[in-house]
Amino acid sequence: EHFAVANMHNTLLFFTSQGKVYWLKTYQLPISSRTAKGRPTVNFMSLDKNETITAILPVDQFADNKHIIMATLKGVIKKVKLSMFAKPRSNGVIAIDLKENDSLIAVDITNGNQEIMLFSNAGKVIRFHEDQVRSMGRVAQGVRGIRLAKDQKLVSLIVINNDLPILSATANGFGKRTNLDQHRITARGSLGVIAVQTSDRNGELVDAVQVDHDAEIFLISSQGTLIRIEAGQVALVSRNTQGVKLI
Repeated sequence: EHFAVANMHNTLLFFTSQGKVYWLKTYQLPISSRTAKGRPTVNFMSLDKNETITAILPVDQFADNKHIIMATLKGVIKKVKLSMFAKPRSNGVIAIDLKENDSLIAVDITNGNQEIMLFSNAGKVIRFHEDQVRSMGRVAQGVRGIRLAKDQKLVSLIVINNDLPILSATANGFGKRTNLDQHRITARGSLGVIAVQTSDRNGELVDAVQVDHDAEIFLISSQGTLIRIEAGQVALVSRNTQGVKLI
C-alpha cells in the first residue's frame, strides 16, 4: 500500500492504523530483489494483532520548526512538532488518540506555513492553511479537517509545496491532472468541493498527489501489478470531470 524513497541513514517513522509510531533506520531493512516477497513487519516492530502500517515517513533531521501532520479515516487532522518524535522507543508510542472506529491513514511534514489538502473517497477536496490547526501534544485527538457524510472516508492528505498540478486516481483505474488553482481555499471543517467525479465508470477516489509534468508515476493494483508512466501522459483537465484511463 505504501511506497517511500529514503537514503540509508534516514530514520523511518512507521505510523500504524491504531495511531502509534515506530522507529527504524533504513539500513536495518534487508535489500531485496524487485520480485521478492520481503520480510514480515513483525520481524522489525512489535505490532498488535490487528495493527497495520498506514504511513511511512523518512526523516533526516528532527527540526523543532517543522511539524508532522496526521489525517484519519474520519476526516480528523492533527499537527505535532516533529521534534517530539526524536527519541525512539522500542515498543512505539502513541502519535494520535483515535476515536472509536477511526484509524490513521496519512502523515506528512510541514514547515509551519503551508497549505493542506484533504481528499475523500467521494471525490471531494478541501484546501486550507495549516495555521487553522494549532500544534498539539502527542496524545491529543486532533480537530475536524473535512466534514464527511456517514458512508464517506478520507483517502489522501497533501501538504502543498509548490504550484504543481494534482493527479487523482480512482478505484477502476481512471484519473487526471488538475491545476492547483482550481482548488480554492476554504475554511477547515467544511464539506469541500468536487475534485473528481466518482461515477459508475470511475469508482471512488483512492488517492491524490502533486506531480511535476516530467515526473514518473508508479500505479500499483491491489493484485500487485505495477505500471510506470510519465505524468505528462495524463490529461490535464478541469476539476469537475471524470478523467481518462490510467491502468
